[in-house]
Amino acid sequence: MKKQRYLICLLLAGMMLYYAVPRLDVFADGLQGVFGLSWLGFAAIVIAGNLTGMLFTPRAAKAKGKRFKPKKEVKKLRSFG
Repeated sequence: MKKQRYLICLLLAGMMLYYAVPRLDVFADGLQGVFGLSWLGFAAIVIAGNLTGMLFTPRAAKAKGKRFKPKKEVKKLRSFG
């Protein structure tokens, strides 16, 4: 379920980059250039975070959906007490 969410977020980030990159002027002076660079930096962070979440899922989270059989109780044969 989470991998689907990561994939959707990656696709949305890619669509926003496709729309915004031709309109951003990174080499402009002043606030316009700073905004373009910071926007691209935040987009890179979003893409890196979603790729990390999608590729490096811990093993415990993968096995969470599987059902495990409970272990049988071991009864003591003798009691020294």
